[in-house]
Amino acid sequence: MAGQPEKKPQSVYDFTLKDATGNDVDLSIYKGKVLIIVNVASKCGMTNSNYTELNQLYEKYKDQGLEILAFPCNQFGEEEPGTNDQILDFVCTRFKSDFPIFDKIEVNGENASPLYKFLKSGKWGIFGDDIQWNFAKFLVDKNGQVVDRYYPTTSPLTIERDMKKLLETI
Repeated sequence: MAGQPEKKPQSVYDFTLKDATGNDVDLSIYKGKVLIIVNVASKCGMTNSNYTELNQLYEKYKDQGLEILAFPCNQFGEEEPGTNDQILDFVCTRFKSDFPIFDKIEVNGENASPLYKFLKSGKWGIFGDDIQWNFAKFLVDKNGQVVDRYYPTTSPLTIERDMKKLLETI
């Protein structure tokens, strides 16, 4: 297509996405916060442990500048088949999560969310491989840059040390 080249995003703050209730969320509202961005699923074998531990981290660090952004995804074993309302009900009722839940997205393939394309490209281009499964986690610094990527099997609590270092930076 002719015209202006599309501006390449410089940070996660360059994205606006829909939350699970259909509202636009400009991620620039999270400037100055440390983010854990995670693709979630309600029917995965890792659901209980991940939501439980993410809640623990959020409760402990949200007042110090941590935000967790959860993106439901049904690309892996169809383990997130529900509607946004069903997903919200599940997460809020079963796990009492108060971190933001976004609209269901794809994380791999040509229909992957632009945010996930950015996360996977990483600042250094070393995160280019596809997301392996539900609960892959990205740690993002206060400037909106991906600092690290963690496998789906990585316990959220093991990210705490890396996250705390970022929270302590000015």
